[in-house]
Amino acid sequence: MGSYTQTLWAVSDLHAAVKANGAVIDTIRPRHPSDWLIVAGDVAERSELVIEVLAALRRRFACVIWVPGNHELFSRSADFYKGRAKYEDLVESCRRIDVLTPEDPFPKFGDVTIIPLFTLYDYSFRRPGTTVEQAVQAAHDAQVVMTDEFAIAPFVDIRAWCWDRLAYSIKRLGKVEGPTVLINHWPLVYEPVEKLRWPELGLWCGTRHTRTWAQRYDAQAVIYGHLHTPGIVKVGGVPHIEVSLGYPREWQSYPSDRPWPYAVLEVEHAE
Repeated sequence: MGSYTQTLWAVSDLHAAVKANGAVIDTIRPRHPSDWLIVAGDVAERSELVIEVLAALRRRFACVIWVPGNHELFSRSADFYKGRAKYEDLVESCRRIDVLTPEDPFPKFGDVTIIPLFTLYDYSFRRPGTTVEQAVQAAHDAQVVMTDEFAIAPFVDIRAWCWDRLAYSIKRLGKVEGPTVLINHWPLVYEPVEKLRWPELGLWCGTRHTRTWAQRYDAQAVIYGHLHTPGIVKVGGVPHIEVSLGYPREWQSYPSDRPWPYAVLEVEHAE
């Protein structure tokens, strides 16, 4: 009797609207037809392109799991869907192409529960002793401000949405037993943010309220993106793995042997 290896792969920050990234996205292929793929946010800004890319990946992989990043949430005043409505529309579109989202039942890969999350940011990754308003103003003064402040924040109370997402996620996580893999676009801990050249950018990079989740929910690994600084940071013994592609000026400088897509888990099956 033969056997085969089923792999759970992970990527993020595909930024498909960038022409040079298209050829790289086309190389994302399963090693076996049973393989799964995590897409940890920032596929594109336009919903139509997000769904087009995810649908193409779903045709290749047995299962695709998507979590939104900040770029999927970017809106303009003229857009029909903005803020929470844009996310809800993306979720409905993903269901039509059989792509899993943070709103769906958590799938199991072998004995491990795979948990897509959507937690946003609440400006709590800021310098101690400063208020949110002071920290955001300091970022403006330093001219280090993420586009989120102009393309997400005007259309929704971002802190309230973040806290709603935290409560919703904790309620669902509390029902999970056994080992997990946690997936979120934004890092769940602050340590990866310390690598950024501009500390002010941390305001838009997560929330301190997720810090203990990896330990509390028995995570074998945490998968994230957003920072465009791919690598592994161990916190409390748990590997936090950034799986970003990023922009051409970034990925063209990565070592040619960088493991990407990243193999998160493997399961052996008898045929």
